[in-house]
Amino acid sequence: MVADTFMHVLLLSVPGLRVEDLSRMPVLAGLASVGRCVPLAPGFPAVTCPVQASLTTGSRPAAHGILANGLFDPGTNHLEMWISPDAVHRAPRIWERLKAAHPDLRTAAWFLLQSKHATADLVCLPAPKHNADGSETMWCHTNPEPLYAALREKLGEFPLHKFWGPVAGIESSRWIARSFVEASRAAPPHGAVVYLPHLDYAAQRSGPDSPPALAACGELDAEIGTLIDDFAGIVGRDNLTVLVAGEYRIRPVSHAIHPNRILREAGLLAVRDTPEGEILDFAASRAWTLADHQIGHVYLRDPADAMAVADLFRGRAGVGRVLTGDGLVAAGLVPPGQPRLENRCGDVVIESSLDSWQTYFYWLDDAKAPSFARTIDIHRKPGYDPLELHLDRTKLPTIEIPLDPTLVKGSHGAVDPANPYETIFIASRVGVTAAEKLASTDIAGIMEQLLDG
Repeated sequence: MVADTFMHVLLLSVPGLRVEDLSRMPVLAGLASVGRCVPLAPGFPAVTCPVQASLTTGSRPAAHGILANGLFDPGTNHLEMWISPDAVHRAPRIWERLKAAHPDLRTAAWFLLQSKHATADLVCLPAPKHNADGSETMWCHTNPEPLYAALREKLGEFPLHKFWGPVAGIESSRWIARSFVEASRAAPPHGAVVYLPHLDYAAQRSGPDSPPALAACGELDAEIGTLIDDFAGIVGRDNLTVLVAGEYRIRPVSHAIHPNRILREAGLLAVRDTPEGEILDFAASRAWTLADHQIGHVYLRDPADAMAVADLFRGRAGVGRVLTGDGLVAAGLVPPGQPRLENRCGDVVIESSLDSWQTYFYWLDDAKAPSFARTIDIHRKPGYDPLELHLDRTKLPTIEIPLDPTLVKGSHGAVDPANPYETIFIASRVGVTAAEKLASTDIAGIMEQLLDG
């Protein structure tokens, strides 16, 4: 055990966590029974990168600037999916705030997305090396830089194929948890945020109440128990406070909308014919959509088209809200008065109804789909593709992703106005918060208060 002047606070960021899941998660239920468990509102949009940014900055998307799981620069027509560095955040993250107040305090950002080159003392996230021959070597970006090599020698290679794709499973969250413990042994962090994605997979594949999704709760709970016990063995159980924040709730879906196809049929979206199939042409398009789970950001060449484009979607099956102008400000997506080209938000934002999700598909004939559509390719697709969790078994042994949106049974991102507090926050101590309800923007402040105390 390490003697220390600071408490140790471990925040686990868990997508897909619901209050009803505690009946299948005895470790988390035990934390809640001795501490606190309160409803938590993830905010809007309730998708991974914006929620993680809110959790770690204490601010809404209008302030931290993360609006989706991708960033589009309309000045250069460049879209970057999933690979943005920590520097894209426009508000300081919790490790920066803690270090500014307490220079001797150690921090960790473990597997959070958009955290490459974060200033935390311990950092780890997947970053495969791209070789000259076009192949890839599995690797992780770490701080300190030699850390991944040491973790790899101790635990084996990070199982990237289990982190995403048709065989994603508990192995990735297990490696994340155990590697965090190993990295913490020499100088354990006082404030740590660890991302454990396991509940995401089966809930999207087969539905949040399907047998595989319910079984995933027990699998993750066991790994959380081991993580807490092992980390407590390093820092001392009396000196450790565990916080658990659900990132969002995955809800059943039975419908999909295709905003890019709607724009194309209206003559607003352009494609290029290539040997690899049709490719979306950002520069030639008057409008296109970054489709992200249940949220679509429509980027316009001319903002004067906003109302006409919004009218294309209002009233359609599968569409909930359609936001433009002042509606984007009211939703916390755009700061008042910020120039349009600086706010990263779509000129029109489409929010699905609770039972629907949005594809990125822009081709009108599957025979003309780009070659990457049937592969696991999270960087070239102009949006998120949950079909990568599925496999077209008629094509085995070739690994081919199907193009059938009805296979997706769970999604997230939209906010239920009747229940915005869709997930939960757990603290292992009673006095952590007196609030009866919390928002994701409250969590960074709770960590700060604990470490200040």
